[in-house]
Amino acid sequence: MTVYGFHASHEQVPPAGLLDAVVRAEQAGFTAAMCSDHFSPWSARQGESGFAWSWLGAALQATGLTFGVVNAPGQRYHPAIIAQAIGTLGSMYPGRFWAALGTGEASNEHITGDPWPRKEQRTQRLEQSVDVIRRLLQGEEVSSDGLVTVDRAKLWTRPDEPPALLGAAVSEATARWCAGWADGLITVNAEHDHLRRLITAYKEAGGRGKVCLQVHLSYASTDEEALALAHDQWRSNVFPPPFCWDVDTADSFDLAAEHVPPEAMHKTVHISSDPGRHAEWLNQYAGLGFDAIYLHHVGQEQSEFVDVFGTKVLPQLEVTRP
Repeated sequence: MTVYGFHASHEQVPPAGLLDAVVRAEQAGFTAAMCSDHFSPWSARQGESGFAWSWLGAALQATGLTFGVVNAPGQRYHPAIIAQAIGTLGSMYPGRFWAALGTGEASNEHITGDPWPRKEQRTQRLEQSVDVIRRLLQGEEVSSDGLVTVDRAKLWTRPDEPPALLGAAVSEATARWCAGWADGLITVNAEHDHLRRLITAYKEAGGRGKVCLQVHLSYASTDEEALALAHDQWRSNVFPPPFCWDVDTADSFDLAAEHVPPEAMHKTVHISSDPGRHAEWLNQYAGLGFDAIYLHHVGQEQSEFVDVFGTKVLPQLEVTRP
């Protein structure tokens, strides 16, 4: 049985509207939520990028849902500050918050003016950041010299039980690496064989905890409208790594996406006007062994998606509470 959650896309929806959407999602039957943590959207057409950590406090207060956030400590954020943010939300809302940690994208991290490191260095930096965050959440005073520097940091506000720290991975190699430190794993929709291999890689390397999936979808009253929505909002997101990691502005993503045809969207987004088809896709993902699946409707207007999925899709799934 699988938890089905609502994904709140800060790149696309103003924070007040996103708060209304997540409240509506809980009323419609979604039992969990997660959000993105971006400084920049993927496209000027998306046009938003609210501060996830401010919003999370409001969203946790406004609902009874569990929430997660995908975050990249080490450049834009000092890991001690992320540990403080996690500790504060965990203290205020025990058992309802988790964070997934990844190496990030240049589009968000370049704002510091520091060089964008190569992938292996970003991985080392994340590993050091995770160690700092864990030790701080356990109550230690932490000093560290390396790719991140910490001087006698100590968290004075902490939850009794530290929130789970998940690993964010899109490759088998990263999933195996995450198994060494993570309390769970999160990835994004891809070919089923790839996802099976990724889950197997994580678990065979000793990975523990829940395995989560973020699914990009587009729903509208007609297939044509659903495709147009996906093409307008998400065509900047069809590019695989390392391109998507290393491009550093929304304008550059838009330039790269100028020649992406509408039909290419089917590779990265599930597009249909049929709620039954969406339910079929989601049941197939659940069958792969995911413990939680977070639904991201790539349109900016969320109300129709939430209402239709609440009445016509969630009833076709085995929806559990976290």
